[in-house]
Amino acid sequence: MNAARRSALRTFGGALTFTSLAAIGFGGAARGQIKGEHAASLGARRPFSSKLVRALAKARAAVPYRAPLDRHSKVLDRIGYDAHLQITTRRDRALWTESGTLSAEFFHLGNLFRHPVTIHVVEGETARELLYDRDMFIFGKEAWFAEEIPGDLGFAGFRLHDRESWAERVAFLGASYFRSPGESGQYGLSARGIAVDTGLTKAEEFPRFTEFWLQRSPDGATATVYALLDGPSLAGAYRFVMSNDQKFVMDVRADLFPRADVEKFGIAPVTSMFWHGKHNRHQARDWRPQVHDSDGLALWTGTGEHIWRPLNNPPGLQVNMFLDHNSKGFGLLQRDRHFSSYEDTGAHYEKRPSLWVEPLEPWGSGAVELVELPTGGEYNDNIVAFWRPEKLAQAGTEWSFRYRLHWRDDEPYPSPLGRVTATRVGTASGRDSRFKRIVVDFAGGELNSLGQSPDANGTVEFDLSTTQGTIVGVHTLPIGDSTRWRGVFDFAASDRQPVNIRGVLRLGTNVLTETWLFQFLPFD
Repeated sequence: MNAARRSALRTFGGALTFTSLAAIGFGGAARGQIKGEHAASLGARRPFSSKLVRALAKARAAVPYRAPLDRHSKVLDRIGYDAHLQITTRRDRALWTESGTLSAEFFHLGNLFRHPVTIHVVEGETARELLYDRDMFIFGKEAWFAEEIPGDLGFAGFRLHDRESWAERVAFLGASYFRSPGESGQYGLSARGIAVDTGLTKAEEFPRFTEFWLQRSPDGATATVYALLDGPSLAGAYRFVMSNDQKFVMDVRADLFPRADVEKFGIAPVTSMFWHGKHNRHQARDWRPQVHDSDGLALWTGTGEHIWRPLNNPPGLQVNMFLDHNSKGFGLLQRDRHFSSYEDTGAHYEKRPSLWVEPLEPWGSGAVELVELPTGGEYNDNIVAFWRPEKLAQAGTEWSFRYRLHWRDDEPYPSPLGRVTATRVGTASGRDSRFKRIVVDFAGGELNSLGQSPDANGTVEFDLSTTQGTIVGVHTLPIGDSTRWRGVFDFAASDRQPVNIRGVLRLGTNVLTETWLFQFLPFD
């Protein structure tokens, strides 16, 4: 697979493999255009408010779920992966191209995205449906099938751009997936509206956004997206508020209505890929030093503790729960941002965004749950993190969550203490084969100046604990320019079960770093 194809595939990751659900229309069929603002065809005006979307979701949850119908299958079968990549919206048929800073274009249906979503344009207290027209699109080299496309085909999703530079800000495509390229302009990990039964032995559900309402602020600098979600176990109403900023931030409100009991309810799910990094190089016979969209899970607990948990590519399903009360936030981050760590001129993993979830109201008791699946390559999203409320989501109940998503190079609220910069695992020379040497690097906070102090050597301690096994040979030392410190120890597991090892650097009673929490997998 060439670099261009790989980059496009990673743009939408696992969403490519998920079955979509059918859209339920809203609005009439009367055509019209808004001259001077966009050239898209619109339906009749209908009353609109944010309360309407919530009412639609609640009503949808009160009736049995209806699976989507396949329409125009013969045509969609002919729009394969490569053909779909070539289809783009004509600039003169995009939305909001005459003023403001944000514009929108639309994704075409194809054999990977078979069920249309309904898109509306909101103006004041009214909304008009965007009507499909094949003349809105450029079909590239695959234009030979364009004449066969019916006039009522519909749209697969949409994306927002900076109107002048045409730089992408966010894309909604596939199930309830959406993503932003963040500060560095490189797509990577995804968010989605909800996770249902993720990480269980039974099949996971993938509810789908079936309708969208797009609205811009009067100055054209802020967009609000309303979305109706539907799936076998629940329906939901979403509101996304976002501004045209390279440090892309989205304020999200989710109102959820289970139509059935949900065994596992995942709020603000983040989906990513981790194949191999510094601590598991042995798992990949790949020419690149590292391949991952994210290298760790960061937690900021309700008690104020910052935790860094490196990601794994396990031999089988691994699910970890981090119990908390009123979490301050969590995220899947790409901390290693050096090109030399990846050496990939096509995928540019060093530019992949981090995604931080910030609750905007107390979420109460629950857990951040991390689901890790095995992968043998870079094309499968195998990592999911989300908030799981302590209380079960039962049929007939109502739930509401408000949170903020930060699409950035780094987390928005980093610990003032030293942070973990690398975790490495290798052979423990001079010990029996049961032992592995584990090396953890820290930087920042008081560590920036501590290495200059002769009194620090020998007094900085790596305070470690483990759920099982033996730790020996613990020591610390400053490295490089003396603004970084390294903790080193040898470890042997007692059995072949996963081991959780926790550690911080201390100077006397003073904690110098965030908490390093590593799951050692003694399977080799």
